[in-house]
Amino acid sequence: MEIGGEYLEILGGSILMPENSYLAFIFPDQMEVQLQRSYLEYSNALFHEGFLDGQFVQLQMLRDDSNPDFVMEVVTLFFEDSQRILNELSKTLDEQNVDFKKIDANVHQLKGSSSSIGAQRVRNACIAFRSFCDAQDVESCLRCLQQVKQEYLLVKNKLEALLRVLGAADCGSRRSDPHIERLLLRRKGCASELAVLVEKLV
Repeated sequence: MEIGGEYLEILGGSILMPENSYLAFIFPDQMEVQLQRSYLEYSNALFHEGFLDGQFVQLQMLRDDSNPDFVMEVVTLFFEDSQRILNELSKTLDEQNVDFKKIDANVHQLKGSSSSIGAQRVRNACIAFRSFCDAQDVESCLRCLQQVKQEYLLVKNKLEALLRVLGAADCGSRRSDPHIERLLLRRKGCASELAVLVEKLV
């Protein structure tokens, strides 16, 4: 298993770190390492499955000491805004005279919100949705709404599970050192791994 350019051996369910590994210094507690491993594996799976893109990595990198709950707050806001917009879309499409400009504005807003946290499958569904708004095709818009709802619920469940793992990792011991952050930031070749590791510095 590779994390941040270092190879870790998995033996009997335990992670064996190379001598003088910077990871061992940052994560001295084995349970904490296991939690970080779970977070890394699950987040990587979400990237490979197309639920998230690089924007989510950037979001994690903005988290700092002044606001350790930054990622949680932004994702929660995304959930709230998305649900409000989806409810509004359902209501508008159910009207006798459908206001396609209003629908397009709402879908555009949802597209921007999903893009801002890296929820790319929701964003892609919104792109398809907007094309049918331009065509003023009610039936196709209704089908797209169901698709957007499905993608939203999927990514919501995935993100909630991911944040639970992150919250558990944050409960572990933390070790601060002014040199660690510089060390990690030099390892720019592994963006998702770096984002995970930086979580332990705040």
